[in-house]
Amino acid sequence: MTGKEAVQASRDARPAVHRTAPFVAIGITCGIAWAAGFRSYMVELAGPASTFSWWGTFGSLLLPGAVAGGLLGWAEALRRAGGRKGWRWLALAPLAFAIAPLFMPGAITALLTQGLGGGAIAVALVGIGGGYAISRRGPLWARLVCGLVSAALAAALALTGPGIAGPSLAFTEPRGAWVAVLAASFIVVLALAASIPHRPVNPDTQHR
Repeated sequence: MTGKEAVQASRDARPAVHRTAPFVAIGITCGIAWAAGFRSYMVELAGPASTFSWWGTFGSLLLPGAVAGGLLGWAEALRRAGGRKGWRWLALAPLAFAIAPLFMPGAITALLTQGLGGGAIAVALVGIGGGYAISRRGPLWARLVCGLVSAALAAALALTGPGIAGPSLAFTEPRGAWVAVLAASFIVVLALAASIPHRPVNPDTQHR
């Protein structure tokens, strides 16, 4: 075997390595787009009372969207490269949506005393639980439990329109039906993205 053939054989024996940066960049872009779109759902719920602030919009929503998206993009890169030890913990990436708002002044007190911010926690839990439920990985009973809980939380989020904004967002009204579809579609997309770390790795490059 010549030196050139030996080098080529060594390359063929190594697991395929996929570039990470493009997947992370795509994940960040998708995460920001998701968060910006979800902000429109929040505007519909709040109505005229909706306000924008640098931290409230960018720090507690768009930034965690970028973080969660980037982490899930990284998870896809790792999955294609065969995975690595502990990589499936990236399934918890949606927790960024629950953690970031807690850095706002008085946020923890408002959460404990008034329940404000509970919606962000519900969104994160729906994404994580829903992602696990549809992943086809793990015990069936655990996936069923996560699926039922996530579906209940998702339904609660989709059905909050009339209770918060009043009759204008009733499901019998075109606008109310649109808001419900908007919320449900965002939850489904988040769950699909959060399922990435649970998916099977590339068998040709599997590490674990």
